Amino acid sequence: MLAATVAAPGRLEMRTVPVPHPGPGQLLVRLEGCGVCASNLPPWEGQPWFQYPMAPGVLGHEGWGNVAALGEGVTGFAPGDRVAMISGHAYAAYDVADADASVRLPAGLDAESFPAEPLGCAVNIFRRSGIGRGDMVAIVGIGFLGALLIQQARAAGARVIAVARREFARDVARRMGADHVVSMDDHCRIIEEVKGLTEGRFCDVVIEATGKQWPLDLSAELTRERGRLVVAGYHQDGPRQVNMQLWNWRGLDVINAHERDPQVYLEGMREAVRAIESGALTPTPLYTHRFPLERLDEALRLTAERPDGFLKALIVV
Repeated sequence: MLAATVAAPGRLEMRTVPVPHPGPGQLLVRLEGCGVCASNLPPWEGQPWFQYPMAPGVLGHEGWGNVAALGEGVTGFAPGDRVAMISGHAYAAYDVADADASVRLPAGLDAESFPAEPLGCAVNIFRRSGIGRGDMVAIVGIGFLGALLIQQARAAGARVIAVARREFARDVARRMGADHVVSMDDHCRIIEEVKGLTEGRFCDVVIEATGKQWPLDLSAELTRERGRLVVAGYHQDGPRQVNMQLWNWRGLDVINAHERDPQVYLEGMREAVRAIESGALTPTPLYTHRFPLERLDEALRLTAERPDGFLKALIVV
């Protein structure tokens, strides 16, 4: 089979490698596609703690496809089932995944691309946020994740302020149902605008979805006294400083919404299946770019640059 291999920082190679064999409790999946995640960028760009070349297919963890074979002891799945899974080598034609990290996709979703891991993340982040009817919610950073969070917050009956840097992203926020859209430009101006929109109270819940220092600082400023600051951004480019005086004075509940429990991940994926099947979540318009496996480097480059029109790239095998 063909598999994309990160041979060196910023350099991909297509290699022909054996099709893997499923071990006990695993599925062999003939992949239809795999989502491209922002977490792929540090190893692709090169950091001193990574080793190269990486194993074929590595960095791909948002795959979906059809079960080709079952490992020993697997129950609840059959060859031909369409599944989405969390694996680790999904930039390839086949990958293996633990059965308990995989979900079956119903026939009603046959036409849907399904990168289950980020969809499940969005569901789990929303659950951790505790958003309910009547809450005033700010979502800082509108990309693929932020757009999904807007959909869920509006469905829960919350009012949503979307804060975004790009005009394209602000347009997406409007289409997703945000009540107010604020340009992410000047720190003090944003605070004053949100203060005006909330009659001086600020927001019950603020979700930071960028993974950057300034938006994290801004998000704390937008959270009301005894409100909830939810950290959903991927903060992996160095230490952060926080304004503990502000956090302490306002009595903020600060929630790190990144999950590490595999069973919680799996339940989030299952809930995402149900939500998309019912129409409560509609991610398809957010998959803005599709590439064959041989153009993975282009997909990664766009994920890093985030030009106008870009939200989420998929690799289609």
